[in-house]
Amino acid sequence: MNAPAAAYPPTSTEEARYAELQRLALEAARSGDSSVLVPMLTAGLPINLADEKGNTLLMLATYHGHAETARMLLAQGADVDRRNDRQQTPLGGAAFKGSLEIVHLLVEAGADPLADQGGGQTPGQFATLFGHAPIAEYLASLA
Repeated sequence: MNAPAAAYPPTSTEEARYAELQRLALEAARSGDSSVLVPMLTAGLPINLADEKGNTLLMLATYHGHAETARMLLAQGADVDRRNDRQQTPLGGAAFKGSLEIVHLLVEAGADPLADQGGGQTPGQFATLFGHAPIAEYLASLA
């Protein structure tokens, strides 16, 4: 009887291909291309895949303003409060960039509106600092 494929270590070619697939997935999240991401996730790509800076697929999609891709990732089980290497959450990124639609989406998905984004700053403080008054007011209303 043959051993399961998982029992064999991947070849260098397989490892290189998997790294390329990860890069493609991260770029698809960054550009909001759910049509590329869905089959990859269905095939087993980790939903909380992150780049070298700790930015997950969800962080990249929300930071770049792709609400539909973010919605799909959340429906697939993405961690709404997963932090990057700078201790920022997707909600902090959306507040910084100024997308009220994405801020609403993340809060409705359970994002912590008071999460410290590093240095004691909250998403609402990011929104205020970068001139996004509607987001700051909305987040303040949740406190």
